[in-house]
Amino acid sequence: MKIDIWSDVACPWCFIGKRKFEEGARRSGVPVEVEYHSFELSPDTPVDFEGSTTEYLAERKGLPAGQVAAMLQQVTEIAAAVDLHYDFDRVVHTNTVLAHELLHAAKAQGRQLETAEALFRGYFEQGRHVGRVDELVSIAGEAGLDTVAVRTALETHEFLGAVHADQAQAVAYGIRGVPFFVIDGRYGVSGAQDPDVFAGALTQVAAERESVR
Repeated sequence: MKIDIWSDVACPWCFIGKRKFEEGARRSGVPVEVEYHSFELSPDTPVDFEGSTTEYLAERKGLPAGQVAAMLQQVTEIAAAVDLHYDFDRVVHTNTVLAHELLHAAKAQGRQLETAEALFRGYFEQGRHVGRVDELVSIAGEAGLDTVAVRTALETHEFLGAVHADQAQAVAYGIRGVPFFVIDGRYGVSGAQDPDVFAGALTQVAAERESVR
């Protein structure tokens, strides 16, 4: 069953949602084919943002630093519950368009899922700068991609059009936040839902498909 996921590398709920979806798919027993699509939460973010995660969010959301710190702690605890180890002190805020281009380059090489995992880990757990070509090429190599082809693709923006096409499709679907899961091209699930929600949705769609055969 085809699952299309709109997400952003810089979205903490997207990595959490990835884990919860994976567990839901495991519980359902429904075979799935996953494809990631591009959604930029903050396309105007500079490549090199000077400041901490707390400063970034306080500036963007107009919230007191103490409130932002509490929010980050809560997200960190939720991530830990699905065995993710967020380190917001190390996160390097950056523009994610190049990271999205890498995901499309990875799709062309048949390694998109491995690359998505590596990008999320790099961003939230390892403090890597996913807005720079050299770092992205390094991540691509760790995910098993042809790094020469990746560097060429990123430097020429070979897949920028594909990123824009994903964003246009998100608008057409009415997607305003991520993660957003489209199941079998027909049903949408928004947010990092409980694994049982994903399992139930997959089981239901699978049963519907079986009933019309």
